[in-house]
Amino acid sequence: MKKKQLLKQIIRDFHLSENFDVKPRNIQPPIDTKKIITLIGVRRCGKTSIFYHMINQLIEKIEKTKILFLNFEDERFELNSDELDLILQAYMELYPSYKLSECYFFFDEIQNIPNWEKFIRRMYDTISKNIFITGSNSKLLSSEIATSLRGRTLNFEIFPLSFKEYLSFKDIEVDFYSSKSLAFIKNAQESFLKNGSFPEILFLEEIYANKTLQEYFNVLLYKDLAERYNITNTVALKFFLKRIISSSTKQISINKIFNELKSSGIKIGKNTLYEFLEYVQNIYLALTLQKYDNSLINKELGEKKIYSIDIGLNNATEFRFSDDIGKSLENAVFLELKRKEFDIYYYRTSKSECDFLVFDKNTISDVIQVTFDMSDENTKSKEIKGLIEACKNFDLKSGTIITFDSEDELIENGIKIKIIPFYKWSII
Repeated sequence: MKKKQLLKQIIRDFHLSENFDVKPRNIQPPIDTKKIITLIGVRRCGKTSIFYHMINQLIEKIEKTKILFLNFEDERFELNSDELDLILQAYMELYPSYKLSECYFFFDEIQNIPNWEKFIRRMYDTISKNIFITGSNSKLLSSEIATSLRGRTLNFEIFPLSFKEYLSFKDIEVDFYSSKSLAFIKNAQESFLKNGSFPEILFLEEIYANKTLQEYFNVLLYKDLAERYNITNTVALKFFLKRIISSSTKQISINKIFNELKSSGIKIGKNTLYEFLEYVQNIYLALTLQKYDNSLINKELGEKKIYSIDIGLNNATEFRFSDDIGKSLENAVFLELKRKEFDIYYYRTSKSECDFLVFDKNTISDVIQVTFDMSDENTKSKEIKGLIEACKNFDLKSGTIITFDSEDELIENGIKIKIIPFYKWSII
């Protein structure tokens, strides 16, 4: 079948299909900004479903045929960069009376087509301002693409489900005054901190959920890293990923990993390991957190902590930390703060440490400690000490300690400390 004819079939099949049955996410990208809306994030985190919801909203206002949706991970697509115009030709031949400037174009995983950005830029400049794209890798974040689409795009980072979304997807009612509802919420929190929150995983039996997550990891390892970045030293890459993911919530030392590899007889340059760390962040397998410092240079070059993009992804691989639910809890808090687009840092002095400094519009709005349990007096004293020092340093009168289940409110050294379980903090 000729490519244009195949495109017509794919487009028409979409128009004749039933509307999408999807649950809305908390993040709702705008539809009529006249900017290119770009959704970026790890594979399988729900970007396509967000597109589906946006399309459902549009269908309430316009004819479905005025929406073009294409998923470039469809194995039937074998377009070269110089053949992308066939998409517009096929669409115009199907609907010759339409003004393309009034139509909406949704392109899912478009980074699979080489030089896609030139096509999108031409479309935006000459055909339609209603363009929406998703992608899972660094090509949507590189300086080259940022330059190419400068002034034309609004970027939205998409993560796996938040806990609030997790409850919604499982149809769990949120009522903290109902014993029944609270029991369901606490049970869901335990599952959330063990299995993570990739949307597809929620309704799978645990054995199949683990297999699915392992498949996600393998795709990220072999396709998104080794294949995309032409990494031939896969032995070093696997070792590096093991160290990165097993170090979730901890400081990451490239120098230490380099020495470990060297002592194991694995040859690799230290600069290559720094590149690996950049690649891992580019594909959203893990993200880093800078240590707070008044010096911008020290922030950029100083010690960093590493956090996994999904707790379940860790626990389904050999890099488990489900035995330490405190780490899972801290990782979940980090991801929630990232979802809410706060600027965050960790704080450390010679005397104490605080897990998160939270900045909102360049002003510090909260300091947060995360601990599984406050019943141990030594743990309680350590967490409070770090929180108070951070509060006093930034002239704050209050701080927050997030726990698994403990809830309280107290005042220490003039600082009001709110102790709140994760399931409440992440919802309210």
